[in-house]
Amino acid sequence: MSLVPHSGSDRSLEELSKTSLPKISVIIPAYNEACTIEACVTSVLESTDLSVEQLEVLVIDDQSTDETAAIVELLQASRQDNRLHLITGQPRPTDHHWMGKNWACTQAVQQATGDYFLFLDADVQLQPGCLETTVAFAQKEQVDLLTFWLTILCGCFAEWLAQPIIANLLAAGYAFDQVNDPHSETVFAVGPFMLFRRSAYEQIGGHRAVADYVLEDVELGRRIKQHQLKLWYGIGHDLAQVRMYQSFSALWEGWTKNWHLGSKRNGRRTLYTALITILVFTVPWLGLLIAVIEGVTNSFTGWTIAAIALSLIGIRLHYSIRQLTQHLTNIPLRSWWLTGLGGLLVSAIAIASIIKVETGWGWTWRGRSLVNPASIR
Repeated sequence: MSLVPHSGSDRSLEELSKTSLPKISVIIPAYNEACTIEACVTSVLESTDLSVEQLEVLVIDDQSTDETAAIVELLQASRQDNRLHLITGQPRPTDHHWMGKNWACTQAVQQATGDYFLFLDADVQLQPGCLETTVAFAQKEQVDLLTFWLTILCGCFAEWLAQPIIANLLAAGYAFDQVNDPHSETVFAVGPFMLFRRSAYEQIGGHRAVADYVLEDVELGRRIKQHQLKLWYGIGHDLAQVRMYQSFSALWEGWTKNWHLGSKRNGRRTLYTALITILVFTVPWLGLLIAVIEGVTNSFTGWTIAAIALSLIGIRLHYSIRQLTQHLTNIPLRSWWLTGLGGLLVSAIAIASIIKVETGWGWTWRGRSLVNPASIR
């Protein structure tokens, strides 16, 4: 098994994984994750034979209203694995505004005993050897925060439309070399998989320090760089996979929650992204449709033939873009022809995100309001 490019490492992971590993605390914050928590926890436990002295898996139930906690309890009873622990999350303190999973992670850290903390979303599944590989790599490269692109699984139609295009846009905005350059202000982190050296996590203040941030993953990465610690961002398709959203409504809520914040609440930048997405991904298909209809209903003139040719060139470019960025997501190329509709959906997400973030109207995650009375970050 090999880790990702951009590592600068000259040793194989097979060699690295044989080294002596420190204790790892896998922390899984879970709020209404009944659909995914069993597969996630099972994948972690079955991905490694590390002993209880080297691994603990802490599932923190963040006041779920579904069967999340009951499912984990059944796993404990059936597997009898001493590495698995369920923590009952407490209500959020009222003296501070806690966003997202920050309060859950903060509670779990108080009980974690590992030298490395791996914060894992409940919709992630690890592949065999992932923990040994990533921790050994982090040790060798002296990485304080390791995060990477996972294989992105698509199930519902909305995922096939949006996820590849969103990955293209993120790839354009967050180059590996820039993110990994300690002198660059460019910061990115993949929230579903964030592996911290414990000492670095504590040095930057952990999730408590970013309690009121919705994009806590990016802010934690920024603080790693600000403290002159090492952030490493790459690709790990053979190490883990994630199905981010189970439905259109979940995808819509998730991306509209984050998109405008990712542009640092810069309205012009968000609208520019929406415009470029329409022009690049939707206009060629629309131009082809209009030109073909015009040619069939009237006649194929030089102008209609030219429009068809230009549209086909743009559409061919879509396929080339998908080929170039497939190394990020590992999403199969078979959905590339959906880019016209996908461009419309992603542009709508960007515009809706402005409205939600700036007004607070409908700005939620899993039904929980994200409006911060003091500030929105």
